[in-house]
Amino acid sequence: MKSVEVSARSVEEAIEEGLAKLDSVRDDVNISVLEEGSKGLFGLLGSRQARVRLEIKPTIGWKARAVDSFLRELLHRMDIDTEVQVEVNGDRIEVDITGENLGLLIGRRGQTLDSLQYIVGLVVNREGGDWVRVIVDVEGYRDRREETLRSLARRLAGKSTATGRRVALDPMNAMDRRIVHSELQVIDGVDTHSEGKDPYRRVIIVPKRSQERA
Repeated sequence: MKSVEVSARSVEEAIEEGLAKLDSVRDDVNISVLEEGSKGLFGLLGSRQARVRLEIKPTIGWKARAVDSFLRELLHRMDIDTEVQVEVNGDRIEVDITGENLGLLIGRRGQTLDSLQYIVGLVVNREGGDWVRVIVDVEGYRDRREETLRSLARRLAGKSTATGRRVALDPMNAMDRRIVHSELQVIDGVDTHSEGKDPYRRVIIVPKRSQERA
């Protein structure tokens, strides 16, 4: 756990200094008073400073602020001018990055975006606490990608039932595969499963009538 020990003229001053060092708020830390401190004779002789220890409680609120801070610093170092919006939605953290010319952050079929999301998730969860899922999006890319995948899934399902043959999609990450499986669960006439190992794992669409003949 991330923690600091701080000495100051009073317990309150030490706590405020510790919060600043941790870039946090009181609700996100455990505070231990190690020494109350004393003013000494006439406020001078024999005075002792107060000493406190602050330890991060990795709540989802703290992790959301950590995500915001990490991404802003990372994008600044990449010299990319963006706006970052971070929200807690239930048990996950959602990030929306907006700006101009952000194709670099998305990459081919979202591969760079997926890598960025993976790194951010590792960074904020390494402090402990409950594992929190982090979803990073750029200019609404994930919504557009989801609609594209659902449309593709329906089209290829139609091809599979028309030809009576199985259809293999291109390799996808786990999130994209779930979208395809979900879309085709409600379509009669086909089943789906995944084959291969990441990063080459892909969805296979199989017409049910071919299975019945088998």
